[in-house]
Amino acid sequence: MTPVPDHSRPRPDLVLAQALAADLDAADFRSDALRTLWGSEADDALARGLRSPILRALADRDDPLSTLGRFWVLGMPQALRVVERALPRTGIDGLVAMGLAAREDDRVAPLALITPQSFVDADGVGEWWIASDLDEGALGGALPADHVLGVGGASRTLAELVIPTPVERALDLGTGCGIQALLVSRHAGAVVATDISERALAYAELNAYLNGVRNIEFRLGSLFEPVAGESFDLIVSNPPFVITPRVAGVPAYEYRDGGLIGDALVERFLREVPTHLSPGGVAQLLGNWESSADVTGLDRVRSWVDDDLDAWVIQREELSPLGYAELWIRDGGTLPRDDEFTRLLTAWLDDFDHRGVTAVGFGYIVLRRPSAGAAVLRRFETAAQPVTDLGRALGRGLQAHDALAHGVPERLLVAPDVTEARHFMPGEDDPSVIELRQGGGFGRTVRVDPALAGLVGACDGELTVAQIVAALADLFEVPLADLWADLEPRLRELVLDGLLLPAE
Repeated sequence: MTPVPDHSRPRPDLVLAQALAADLDAADFRSDALRTLWGSEADDALARGLRSPILRALADRDDPLSTLGRFWVLGMPQALRVVERALPRTGIDGLVAMGLAAREDDRVAPLALITPQSFVDADGVGEWWIASDLDEGALGGALPADHVLGVGGASRTLAELVIPTPVERALDLGTGCGIQALLVSRHAGAVVATDISERALAYAELNAYLNGVRNIEFRLGSLFEPVAGESFDLIVSNPPFVITPRVAGVPAYEYRDGGLIGDALVERFLREVPTHLSPGGVAQLLGNWESSADVTGLDRVRSWVDDDLDAWVIQREELSPLGYAELWIRDGGTLPRDDEFTRLLTAWLDDFDHRGVTAVGFGYIVLRRPSAGAAVLRRFETAAQPVTDLGRALGRGLQAHDALAHGVPERLLVAPDVTEARHFMPGEDDPSVIELRQGGGFGRTVRVDPALAGLVGACDGELTVAQIVAALADLFEVPLADLWADLEPRLRELVLDGLLLPAE
């Protein structure tokens, strides 16, 4: 077990960080190399919090990659001589100078983790080295309140959520270890990254140095205070939205807790963000929202968003107060077998009861400042099914909304990932159910009637929508105006959802 370290923050140094990056590169300290070193099964076990399979696989190996795997990935002290051999350019003195390690006689104890993080974006496949605080496994217990988290599930979700569009200026609000700022920097001219935690900003700056990124400016402060009077083309945020009881003895982790009551932090973000969006600018964030007996969470979010902003809010899941409390107490490293778990659970449930909270939703929020006079998108939905390539799906949805402002496109094409399923009752010639199924994006399944199925099936980009509808009116022997009045709103939904695409 690693001793609890001196919790002073890292001290980023450009020259030393470049030396460390060169050492990591020379040792091939990459995701694929590490997975090959200790095996895919041990690698998967680490994601579940099990460290022993990796230690068993490495046994007594002291080559540089094995040393760095134990030292940076597991956060375990190593012999001074093997660390010196693995990091010859940085040296032990360099690690100590950056606040990343402490010398202990003939051993070196890491004060941080560094892990390779792969990513895929419009420009291809890449990988970052991401430094963050020692985790529960390395510390052997609960996390300190000022813990700086590495790349977790929420970080990966937000990264997938961001619409991959080149922008001039971007803001990463609540940057944490800086992973979103790094990703956004690949398609932004300049990025401002803010956080209320000096410790987090130190890690974020170090990670920029480690990965050779130079177009990020780091600023300390809460919410939009560090960027007062400024506007951005893109604002991304994985804010500290976790709902935490405001009572003594309940840890307020900086990486997840913004210090406000209930879901007030998300509300404040949504009320303040409009003044910081450039025309056409987009804000994307993750958040929690509370439901009560009187109002649903999605309706609460709707009331927080200016009527003149495009808003697309997607609730991915909803937890009971008990389920929510269990999730976040475990996240802090406290397990159900501990007496502390029961005390914290009681505090959470008492808080929810006192404020009349019946459920907590989690999801994605996309806001956009539309051009003057444009129709405003207002979409608040629950989508629990698996999603893929979410950023592109959201971008196409916004483009479809813009296209529909001028009416249904003259010609349409069925998206290449859409299939049709027909279900028949035994002995029947006509289907009882017809479904359109989307293979990518939101993976939607849309139930349609024969008329809409016929229209979709004929959308080949050659025939106009008007020609297809006229033919269907003759086929079904119904007035053209009546058929179009029935089909048009549902056709718009299919375009907005990406099942039908405007033909070029």
